[in-house]
Amino acid sequence: QVHVVESGGGLVEAGGSLRLSCAASGRTFSSYAMGWFRQAPGKEREFVAASEWSTGTIYYADSVKGRFTISRDNAKNTVYLQMNSLKPEDTAVYYCAVGLTIATMYDSRIDYWGQGTQVTVSS
Repeated sequence: QVHVVESGGGLVEAGGSLRLSCAASGRTFSSYAMGWFRQAPGKEREFVAASEWSTGTIYYADSVKGRFTISRDNAKNTVYLQMNSLKPEDTAVYYCAVGLTIATMYDSRIDYWGQGTQVTVSS
């Protein structure tokens, strides 16, 4: 059985930093893409960033480019999201996601979802 578990959310002031972690278990994920989505109150879930281990490709949403960094430890089936220069508009529930490729993830075709972790940025 596959499990995807996020951690690291919390409350931070604008301009601060947080690091999210996501550990996946239950199968081998080295050929999959892993990444992050977020959903703010009253808004649709949106793509944030993803990493494709097999090609080394990384992709970010324009809204987080230059502020967020995704990294991955394939040996641990773990993906991280380092979030710097946080803004109030980054407040959302952040979901870890696993999909076949970055392209399919960007189209919201996700094989496995985590339960989500709350990130709140105060102004």
